[in-house]
Amino acid sequence: MAYDVEYILFDDGQGFYANCDGRPVGQITFVPTGADKMIIDHTEVDEAYRGAHVGLGLVTAVVNVARHQKRKVVALCPFAAAMFSRHPEFDDVRLLNAH
Repeated sequence: MAYDVEYILFDDGQGFYANCDGRPVGQITFVPTGADKMIIDHTEVDEAYRGAHVGLGLVTAVVNVARHQKRKVVALCPFAAAMFSRHPEFDDVRLLNAH
């Protein structure tokens, strides 16, 4: 099932909420480190929305921030690491994959 999901940057700029029909259904957090890196440390998606690509959308939102800020990404979160492994289009910002 396809959902209309909106990805909203946290006020502190270190994560995104995934909202569907005005309610939060997921989130991802990341921490900028140094001048040119960021660490994705947590991804969470409501069980009812798993398999609907909400998590992939969250990772993509962070990748877009990394590209804009010219940062490389370290995916410490197991879900984000899996998405980096499955999606070679993220390789331009991928620093390393922690398993």
